Amino acid sequence: MRFTPHGKHLIAGDWIATDARFSSEPAHGPAHEFGVGTVELVDRAACAAQAAFPVFSTVSRAQRADFLDTIADEIEARAAAITQIATQETGLPEARLNAERGRTTGQLRLFADHIRKGDYLDRRFDPALPDRAPVPRPDMRMMQLPLGPVAVFGASNFPLAFSTAGGDTASALAAGCPVVVKGHSAHPGTGEIIAEAVLAAIKAADMPRGVFSLVQGGRRDVGTALVTHPLIKAVGFTGSLAGGRALFDLCAQRAEPIAFFGELGSVNPMFILPEAGAARAAQIGAGWAASLTMGAGQFCTNPGIAVVAQEQAQALAEATAQALGATGAQTMLTDGIAQAYRTGRARVAAGRGVQEVLTSTCDLRQATPYLYRVCATDWLADHSLSEEVFGPLGVIVTVENPAQMVAVAQSLQGQLTCTLHLDAGDTETARGLLAILQHKAGRILANGFPTGVEVCDTMVHGGPYPASTNFGATSVGTMAIRRFLRPVCFQNLPAEILPPDLA
Repeated sequence: MRFTPHGKHLIAGDWIATDARFSSEPAHGPAHEFGVGTVELVDRAACAAQAAFPVFSTVSRAQRADFLDTIADEIEARAAAITQIATQETGLPEARLNAERGRTTGQLRLFADHIRKGDYLDRRFDPALPDRAPVPRPDMRMMQLPLGPVAVFGASNFPLAFSTAGGDTASALAAGCPVVVKGHSAHPGTGEIIAEAVLAAIKAADMPRGVFSLVQGGRRDVGTALVTHPLIKAVGFTGSLAGGRALFDLCAQRAEPIAFFGELGSVNPMFILPEAGAARAAQIGAGWAASLTMGAGQFCTNPGIAVVAQEQAQALAEATAQALGATGAQTMLTDGIAQAYRTGRARVAAGRGVQEVLTSTCDLRQATPYLYRVCATDWLADHSLSEEVFGPLGVIVTVENPAQMVAVAQSLQGQLTCTLHLDAGDTETARGLLAILQHKAGRILANGFPTGVEVCDTMVHGGPYPASTNFGATSVGTMAIRRFLRPVCFQNLPAEILPPDLA
């Protein structure tokens, strides 16, 4: 099954063309023309979402769950066509996209099961105490209710799992919130075919047409109009720190400020403790290289820094460089990302005290791995070395003693993940580091690599700023639904008018 995009926007069930056009920039295959989003389309989509909200927010949980399952079914029905267009646009291999499609449909089905159970409503009940002295207590009941229309920004590095019908959209729809998606211009055709699947599910489940809209990318004013539209009540975003911070500030400056849930990436440091480093530095280095180059290093959980004792650094460096050297050039998602990778590489290479371990050439849209080494004293003195490089680039930070490893941990900004590689003899050192790192990251790993993000109840994909803009939220796992809910207390309401889930 082949798919040829028509290049239109989906606004509340209608496919709409715009006069201004932009061309996709595929990694291979034909380019296609798409309509440029407009402020007027954003307004139309937001108004349709608000019109749909009273109905969609009050349909039964079973109906919403069936709707999510139907979206997943419609995506799988288009599996071959989705892989075809997504491979062309992103350059990602078929195996990666097939796995990501499975994750996308899995998220939808996970949220369907989650809302069927009803635990997410956090229902609480304090019965009336009419005889309590000196003041009687009224009947009080509380539950979580949906916020309202949600804006979602498609991510460049995950054309399926973090884009049109990805985790933000799935969790918002599960909560009962209509969604307006701003598609990413790196994969507009992929966004279009996923929108077709969502529309088919809307029709099959008889949901209000305004429950979902897709406005394709284009000018910056589309994103600005979306986050500042008075009918939008929350924003989900995955992308760069600079872009996310600009949108976050717009949300805070509104007449009615709204929550901006931005996942902005991190360097995801690994700490290789002395016993583990002495026993298996080579094994860790080979695993690090595989994680570092996964998806051309274009994961927000890419482990860009390894902190290791000075006497074990050479073994780690040799094993990592050998494994990285066997990795060929990989296609990056866009020309802009490839250029940013080259810029980041040059910044690291010019850093204070930085030594080259593995270098190569990186041209056009291709990425090749790089590995550098620097002592902790120089790393701590040069803040630029702790900034994310989006791509397969690693930095080995060498420490002279455990106290210096602690100093590196204390200096960290907020991270999505931190990893401890430890053996039995490292327990005390690990305990001291954990006391620091648990306040620096949303997920702490032991003896693993952070590029695998399990979609489950316990996953936290977020962290203190700048990893994310809301340290209490996650964009992956069932807790992600909490971003789009708010608690409401019902006091002394007659049972016959209470929400059905609370009666």
